[in-house]
Amino acid sequence: MPAKPVSKKIRPLQLIVIIFFTVSGGPYGLESLISYAGSHAALLLLLVTPMLWDVPAILTVAELNSMMPMEGGYYQWVKNALGMRFGFYEGWWTWLYTFIDLAIYPVMFIQYATFFFPWMEQYQIPVCLVFVWLSALINILGIVQVGRASMVLAVAVLGPFVVLVIAALMHHSLSAHLPTPSVRHLKFPALAMALYTVMWNCLGWDNVTTYAGEVEKPVRSYLISVFGAFAIVIMVYFVVILIAQQSGINAQTLSDNRFPALGEYIGGHWLGGLIAIGGMASAMGIYTAVLLSVSRIPKVMADDKLLPSALTRLHPKYNTPYLSIIICSLVVSLMILWSFDELLIIDVTVYGAGLFLEYATLIKMRIREPDTHRPFKIPLGVGGLLVFLILPTAVYFVALGGAFSSTEQAIKPAIFALLTLSTAELFWQIINLRRRFTLKR
Repeated sequence: MPAKPVSKKIRPLQLIVIIFFTVSGGPYGLESLISYAGSHAALLLLLVTPMLWDVPAILTVAELNSMMPMEGGYYQWVKNALGMRFGFYEGWWTWLYTFIDLAIYPVMFIQYATFFFPWMEQYQIPVCLVFVWLSALINILGIVQVGRASMVLAVAVLGPFVVLVIAALMHHSLSAHLPTPSVRHLKFPALAMALYTVMWNCLGWDNVTTYAGEVEKPVRSYLISVFGAFAIVIMVYFVVILIAQQSGINAQTLSDNRFPALGEYIGGHWLGGLIAIGGMASAMGIYTAVLLSVSRIPKVMADDKLLPSALTRLHPKYNTPYLSIIICSLVVSLMILWSFDELLIIDVTVYGAGLFLEYATLIKMRIREPDTHRPFKIPLGVGGLLVFLILPTAVYFVALGGAFSSTEQAIKPAIFALLTLSTAELFWQIINLRRRFTLKR
């Protein structure tokens, strides 16, 4: 009997883990939330913001992906609904914001690794470069390898926080009372940074659709995996911030020294070390998963002749877009010295603009193709969807407005993000000029 062919597509459990790392990777990165929002608003914002910011995005992605489960995900949706120009905007903005996003994780890896190896801080650039190019190699080997690596990393990321919860329950200094939830005394710039912190830790739900062609039963798998991942993300965030808040640790100490400081405060040096290992695994897992998603976008844009055709070239053995992965890694290698807070503001601002094109696509497809089969459909009409989508729009502009009313350190990245968005039209005009020149020849 001939051997049964080995499946090269990932299944829901692996997909849940890849989505977890694409969107979250654990609570690492939330350390500054309490210092920005204070004890009265931190948990409130942590619960409310994902409901206003993430749930509309998840439902939009679920419906559009059920209609069009294809390689390229959101780029293909926007192109089909709004035309090639806005499809290019979507792909271009996503490509740019992901370069910014990816630059965070090698630096984050070093921040946690210095718990064990303080000398790493002096060799940040070479260590970051090793991190970037090792991740590139894993991605070139293919999505199944990414899924397997993510499964291993998930244990390393979530395991320490399970131990933290157990240690915290045994820690007699935990407060028995929660502060009254309120944002009344929260200043606008601090609110903005708290929102950016939560939004950044919960973005990327659309990124996981770019490799739909490499997923078994993509419509069903995405519905199960996205909602499963969302539940895990919110539960982990809430529990860890609750423990941090109730432990009595100084908010600024937590912000400066991150969650290993919380581990040391509650359980001692061994627990701090365990959480530091989780932070290193989280940075590697998120970087690998996000690189997986963004490397597929240049390929589908090149197929439409919006980017150089060389980007469509696949690896002869692993059938992965290796040139796209290499180019992504080259750009990230040049951006690893940016500060975390600046990258966070730019990241969310550029990402949000692309997300609004997906919302416009949802509305357009409802109007243009109301009877097209949708295995998943948001139970609202067009009018209801318009009202529903006001929620993430309001959160986005409150955060952006807060950045512009803040210090110069926050204003500069906000302006840079808006300038970054404007480059889409500039390059679209260059593409059109090149096309006209080619036709004349």
